Amino acid sequence: MKPSTSSSLHIQPDQIILPSRFPLSISSSKGVTPSFQRLHWHRALEINWITGGSGIYTINGREYHFEQGDLFLIDSHDLHRAYESKNLEMVIVMFEPALLGAEQRYDPDILQPFRHTGTRFSNHISHTHPSSPLLGEYIEKMQREYELGQPSFISAVRGLLLLFMAEINRRFRTEQDTFGYASTKHLEQIREVIQTMDADLAKPWSLKELADLVHLSPSRFSVLFSQIVGSSPMNYLVQLRLEYAVKLLEEDDLSVLEIAEAAGFRNLSNFNRLFLHHIGVTPSVLRRRLRGKTE
Repeated sequence: MKPSTSSSLHIQPDQIILPSRFPLSISSSKGVTPSFQRLHWHRALEINWITGGSGIYTINGREYHFEQGDLFLIDSHDLHRAYESKNLEMVIVMFEPALLGAEQRYDPDILQPFRHTGTRFSNHISHTHPSSPLLGEYIEKMQREYELGQPSFISAVRGLLLLFMAEINRRFRTEQDTFGYASTKHLEQIREVIQTMDADLAKPWSLKELADLVHLSPSRFSVLFSQIVGSSPMNYLVQLRLEYAVKLLEEDDLSVLEIAEAAGFRNLSNFNRLFLHHIGVTPSVLRRRLRGKTE
C-alpha cells in the first residue's frame, strides 16, 4: 500500500502559493535548487516533465534514475527530492486538486494516477513508453497557453490537463502493487529524524545520536535512511546545513564565518569547500548574486 497521507506529518510542508482564481502554475527549471535537493512534501499536486539532461528522484523511499522525456507525478504528501546528474532541465506543473473538482463529479477517477501511485500507478513514466511523447506534447501546449495568457487560456490549460490525465488513466494503470515503497512506519521514523536535525542544525550530530532518536542501531538506521532519502544521514545533514546557509546569505547580514557556525560547520575552510562543491559557487559570490550585485 502507499504510505499514509495523514496531515500530521513530522516534516512541515512546503508552502506552495497558487493564485486563488486559477490555482495552477507552470514554470521551467534548470538544475535543482538546494531546497528541492532536501526531502520535502506539499499539498499541491505536481507534474515534472524532463526536457533535458538527467538526474535522480527519490519518492517515498524509491529511487528513480531519469533522463530526457521522462515524467513524474507527485501526489499530495509524497516525500520526495531530486538532484541533477548532468544539465538537468524540466517543466514543472503545480496545481491544487480543487482545480479539477467539477470534473471529479462526472469522472471520479480523473485524479487516480496521483491518488494511487504505488498500487495502480507509478510516480515515474519512462520516455520509452509509447504514450510518453503525447503526454509531453500536452505539457508543452499547456505551458505555451499559460505563458501567452490569451483569452480563454484557462479553459485551454484545463482542457489539456484533462487530456493528459485521461491518457495516463487509460495507458498506465496496473492492478498489482509492484513499486516497492517503504513502509509507513519507516517513513515516519525518518521524518522524525529529519525534523529533529532540521530544528537544531548547529548541533554536532553523530550517526549514533541520530539512530538513537528512533531506537535503531547505527548500521540499520544508516541503511534505512539511505533507502528512503537517497543519501547517507551525514551527507543529508550537510545538505540541510547548506540550504540553511543559503537562506542566511540571502536574508541576514552575518559574516560568512557566523553563517558557517550557525549552520553547524565548525571549520570555515571545510564550509567553503562543501559549499562550492554542492552549490557551485563560493558563499560570498552567491550572496552577491542573491542580492542582485555583479561579481
